[in-house]
Amino acid sequence: MATHAADVVVLGAGPAGYVCAIRLAQLGKKVTVIDRGMIGGVCLNVGCIPSKALIYAGTQFEKLTQHGSDMGFELKGEVKVNFPRMMEYKSGVVKKLTGGVGQLLKANGCQLLIGEAKFTGPKSIELKTDKGTDTVTFNQLVIATGSRPAKLPGFEVDQKRIIDSTGALSLEKLPKSMLCIGGGYIGLELGTFYSKIGTKVTVVEAGPNLLGGVDPQLTQVVQKQLQKRGVEVLTSTLCKGQKTGKDGVEVTFQTADGKTRTQSFEVVLVTIGRTPNSDGLGLEKLGLKPDAKGFLTVDAQRRTSVPHVYAIGDIAGQPLLAHKGSKEGVVAAEAIAGKKTAYDVLAMPAVIFTDPEIATVGLTEAEAKQKGLQIQVGNFPFAANGRALSVGEPDGMVKMIGDAKTGRLLGVHIVGAEASNLIAEAALAIEMGASVEDLALTVHAHPTLPETLMEAAEATLGHAIHIFQKKSPSAGAQAHL
Repeated sequence: MATHAADVVVLGAGPAGYVCAIRLAQLGKKVTVIDRGMIGGVCLNVGCIPSKALIYAGTQFEKLTQHGSDMGFELKGEVKVNFPRMMEYKSGVVKKLTGGVGQLLKANGCQLLIGEAKFTGPKSIELKTDKGTDTVTFNQLVIATGSRPAKLPGFEVDQKRIIDSTGALSLEKLPKSMLCIGGGYIGLELGTFYSKIGTKVTVVEAGPNLLGGVDPQLTQVVQKQLQKRGVEVLTSTLCKGQKTGKDGVEVTFQTADGKTRTQSFEVVLVTIGRTPNSDGLGLEKLGLKPDAKGFLTVDAQRRTSVPHVYAIGDIAGQPLLAHKGSKEGVVAAEAIAGKKTAYDVLAMPAVIFTDPEIATVGLTEAEAKQKGLQIQVGNFPFAANGRALSVGEPDGMVKMIGDAKTGRLLGVHIVGAEASNLIAEAALAIEMGASVEDLALTVHAHPTLPETLMEAAEATLGHAIHIFQKKSPSAGAQAHL
């Protein structure tokens, strides 16, 4: 048994934890990072990075096979998916990134311990490792234990026939058919990937719409493209039960009108959300109790109700985004080091890597109306953008929300090619308090996709150039209460 003493223990080496640890080390703290073994956390190992690697590969396959001839390509022979090789490509990307994180922690002088941690007191941890049980003591603590896929009763995951997002990223062979339970971002991202490389995909969503909370104008574009790819989308539908056999899973559905149907699938992917990893840690030994959903309550410095304990990332509450956790990690580290800091993000962008992509930041039109704001709304279609047309990506739009009284930019919502990259400009604009007119007056290079933001701003102000707008009574801008 060994004993380790640290100024600060960071529990979890994901995007929140490792960023926090590095910043703490930069600020002169003696840091010990504890993790079960996935350096880089869910995001780098079985989440953001591997899924995006596969999504990119699937997109290249679809472009070659479905759209290559439109651009003048003549392919000799059939282009086939080598699924095991595709998984190797994904694993290679993951290995490079996780190895890089490990090197960064080491270079910054952070001690890394691998094992199962459980709190035994206000400032002590019992750590079970491959070699035995160690004790870790600390003065201050940052909990960054992340989250895991939520369970669906009756659809217990075995990672063979019934899988979660982790299993979907490590299948050994390409399934002929797949049911995605849950029409949120995880189900749609993975469902889109598998449909592109040949799997017959069905998506079942209990709610009335896919991607609940996202502007319906955006989700309609994505749903239309899913259906063009042959994906069956069933909304307002419940999965009532299943029978698993050696050849697949027979699932019984119930629709909004009470009717039932059964259908068989080679694999079933359960993606109904994520659950914070707050159980089994012995938080009561710290004097902490999670809320009803398993999250820890924190203040502006990410400090819990126990002054020497901080919480960041997924365990600190919504939104469950890697970049949100990383920002919180920096804030917590600087607060521990005595710096004046606070988590005061105005513009937290969110991206969904469907095809086309969706990216949002700021208020939606519905949220702005709920707040009683008088707003201006403008839309600009990708079909009117030269760059989008030249690269064969005409589907999508930029929707912009402005305050009709102050002119301030309130929200930007994009569906279309490179939306994940385009949203950064909008996030910066909102964060710095820019107006809609600021975006309209900023010269954007031509021909580029970012021009859609400038044109959407002009449309919001009522004087778009590359689309026709009917003039409104008040200088052309569309104002809504």
